Amino acid sequence: MREFKVVVLGSGGVGKSALTVQFVSGCFIEKYDPTIEDFYRKEIEVDSSPCVLEILDTAGTEQFASMRDLYIKNGHGFIVMYSLTNHQTFQDISSMKNVITRVKGSQPAPILLVANKFDLDCQREVSTAEVRLKRKRQKAKLLGNVALSLM
Repeated sequence: MREFKVVVLGSGGVGKSALTVQFVSGCFIEKYDPTIEDFYRKEIEVDSSPCVLEILDTAGTEQFASMRDLYIKNGHGFIVMYSLTNHQTFQDISSMKNVITRVKGSQPAPILLVANKFDLDCQREVSTAEVRLKRKRQKAKLLGNVALSLM
């Protein structure tokens, strides 16, 4: 069975763990301890063939940057998350994409930008226009998400 390593990156508190656990188990976690690293496996079907996703939920802090570089080196694809309720997390995605590019070198890897916390519109700090511009500049796919509603 083919295996793909997906690395989930983003600043602390954007919902990386909530999204990952929701995808793998179908459960939404209300409270969690900040992640250092968590591995998950999920069998999926790609082009009618069974595959295994190895998903690495990473820490959202810089103190684990050396570990993050190792994960990126071994990753096949990347999910870079930010919160629509925290503009700094949106700004951080550029540096994360730069780190992926630096570590992967000439090996291209797919990157999916995921905007989280759409359900908290009254707290929104990131505009739709900013998102469109960033997506165009980063040449990345964009997915909007509310981890709570993925059930």
